[in-house]
Amino acid sequence: MPADPAEPELRALAPANDPTFDTIWDELVWRGLVHVSTDADALRTLLGGDPIVYYCGFDPTAPSLHLGNLVQLLVMRRLQLAGHRPLGLVGGSTGLIGDPRPSSERTLNPRETVEEWVAQLRAQIERFLDFGGSNPARMVNNLDWTAPLSAIDFLREIGKHYRVGAMLKKEAVAARLASDAGISYTEFSYQILQGMDYLELYRSYGCVLQTGGSDQWGNLTSGTDLIHRVEGASVHAIGTPLITNSDGSKFGKSEGNAIWLDAAMCSPYRLYQFWLNTGDADVIDRLKVFTFLSRDEIEQYARLVAEEPFRRAAQKRLAHEVTALVHGTDAAAAVIAASEALFGQGDLRALDADVLAQALRELPHAVVASGTPVVHALVEIGLVASASEARRAIAQGGVSVDGARVHDDTAVVTGSLPGAVSVLRRGKKTLGGAFTQA
Repeated sequence: MPADPAEPELRALAPANDPTFDTIWDELVWRGLVHVSTDADALRTLLGGDPIVYYCGFDPTAPSLHLGNLVQLLVMRRLQLAGHRPLGLVGGSTGLIGDPRPSSERTLNPRETVEEWVAQLRAQIERFLDFGGSNPARMVNNLDWTAPLSAIDFLREIGKHYRVGAMLKKEAVAARLASDAGISYTEFSYQILQGMDYLELYRSYGCVLQTGGSDQWGNLTSGTDLIHRVEGASVHAIGTPLITNSDGSKFGKSEGNAIWLDAAMCSPYRLYQFWLNTGDADVIDRLKVFTFLSRDEIEQYARLVAEEPFRRAAQKRLAHEVTALVHGTDAAAAVIAASEALFGQGDLRALDADVLAQALRELPHAVVASGTPVVHALVEIGLVASASEARRAIAQGGVSVDGARVHDDTAVVTGSLPGAVSVLRRGKKTLGGAFTQA
């Protein structure tokens, strides 16, 4: 822990569990990661004993994972750090169907698209797991055992063990049946396919634990029930809570857009700013779920939030830790430098051109010709409503370009910063970006 925890270290923590907990189960509970589970006492004993095999599945319904998936990836990593053996499953077959949403039927994606997304998600999952050492991770694809299975074999070997009455009671199915959209037989069958996955992994790898979001609980127990009926064995499931903000708003959304783990879909700068904007009421819970900070460290940050919230120490540490986990320590350091420089605490000209461009795309911005008058650029970017307002702001000394105060309303934008861009500032906090072109 740094002597002054209000200033986050520029080096993110290496993932490690907190040794002050007796078992990883105790740590998961303290971090708020267990919303629902099979027998809690049995799980505590199981996870505190010899290594077990466990899995979590990820369906390729998009070209990237998002922050909700990150919860599962970090649970998997914590269990692996405790000595257990992870299976990362990418749903090459279930991704062709998609689990039922509460509101409407999913659009079925082309097979070629799903295959491409499988590869992309697999690469993302692999970044969070360790494939060496004494308990290496494995990646599996449920298309490998689903594709060779005929419809008749599926119905005889798997479908016969399911009762329609019980299937109808599953939360996702019940919600759809109560909606105007109803539910297709295709999506109704999803829970059977996920149950079959668990059975296959139990038989092939001795897998005895599945983790997932609590909204997937019906699908998780589909597998535990199937294994009990077919094999006479008791296996386990853990459902993590759905993360929501303290005000009830949806977590992981920014102006209607998901926060993705792919840098091309959500830049490291945007990811950093998302976490930096975490509210005081939520930040400690986020530190528990999304970082490897110890209980003692998190409790120190909780005191800072209570006593000195204006310092936003916990938010800075959270933003740095998660950005480093997802994109690496170099990317985290670069976006921190950009964030500080934009607000007058660093040299804009020393920034990486790509990171600076990421930052400016998150601000009001416009593409302007090199040599455009600052007055006109301010209007195009949207920092002022009119040229006359821009001239007044300049006359009052309230405009700067690339860190230098503008004194003359004939000044022009030259794109002098890395990447041929300029940063325009009106007042102390209103910023905009100009992407210049010849």
